[in-house]
Amino acid sequence: MERLIADTGYFVALGRRDDPCHAGAQSFAARFAGQLVTTSPVIVEACHFLAPQSRLELLDWAIAGTSLAITEVPVESYRHLSSTIRKYADRNVDFADASLVWLAESARLHRILTVDRADFTAFRLKNGRRFELIDWF
Repeated sequence: MERLIADTGYFVALGRRDDPCHAGAQSFAARFAGQLVTTSPVIVEACHFLAPQSRLELLDWAIAGTSLAITEVPVESYRHLSSTIRKYADRNVDFADASLVWLAESARLHRILTVDRADFTAFRLKNGRRFELIDWF
């Protein structure tokens, strides 16, 4: 099964009809048969930008656990997140984005759905590998 990392922007676009990327997010969701993988900080961040009904839909999707997998960020990984935030201090990297870098490395994934092309093209994973940004909008 294909697994892709999903960033906050994808979930926000999917849940907000007024988002300029909404149609693209819906179209991608309709044709993608794999599993999206993200972290709990991304879900928290997305919920901040979503209306109550869309928050519930996102949480219900996460609870179903089939096409969306949420990874908790253990305290033991905070050193890695801190290192990422420090390394990219000029980019003002937030906790959620740093958690996706950690997830990519720990789950050995590098393909991502994001609207944050600037940061995710700058990030380097272990061995200098880059994220592959999936066209969805």
